[in-house]
Amino acid sequence: MKMTKVLGLTGGIATGKSTVSRVFEEYHIPIISADEVARQVVEPGSVALNEIQAQFGQVYVNDDGTLNRQLLGTLVFGNSQKLDLLNQIMQPKIRAEIQRQVATLKQRKPKLIVLEIPLLFEQHGNQLVDITMVVKVARQVQLDRLMARNQLSQHEALNRIHSQMSLAEKIKRADVVIDNAGTVEQTREQVVKWLENYKFI
Repeated sequence: MKMTKVLGLTGGIATGKSTVSRVFEEYHIPIISADEVARQVVEPGSVALNEIQAQFGQVYVNDDGTLNRQLLGTLVFGNSQKLDLLNQIMQPKIRAEIQRQVATLKQRKPKLIVLEIPLLFEQHGNQLVDITMVVKVARQVQLDRLMARNQLSQHEALNRIHSQMSLAEKIKRADVVIDNAGTVEQTREQVVKWLENYKFI
């Protein structure tokens, strides 16, 4: 019986991880999104949200008890100390929840499970996976997409890009690199070819 493989999907911010994720979805390959898990662990009343409130202040929690992501994002993306503090609160909880979800999915014995983790290498998430896949685009394309998608100034967008490991370094560490510079169909073809080569589909 073949063991389930776990693929860590990552890239730079706004390089097109979700485009690649959609290909996995198309083939009914289970996906765990670290961003989704991060939202789950800061739901109103959660330990993580209480810790964020204690460390950063009541102003970062909305009147309805939810986290004010935009305000907190503005604070931490320009301040490495604050970002480190937030990561210390969030990462152990995200990691534990991801491990729980992987264990649950493995009971169904799929050939492949995908973990979509933006900070896979930065936060040692690569220790949770068997294979690493990086989605790449040119720097200017990344910057333009991020500014348009998140309605950020160039300065704000660059701050967010610089808060992560460089894309070049991620590519060096990756087992598989998907080039997302072309059309969606060209990206899809690369992913499907990889899945076929390794008999995941």
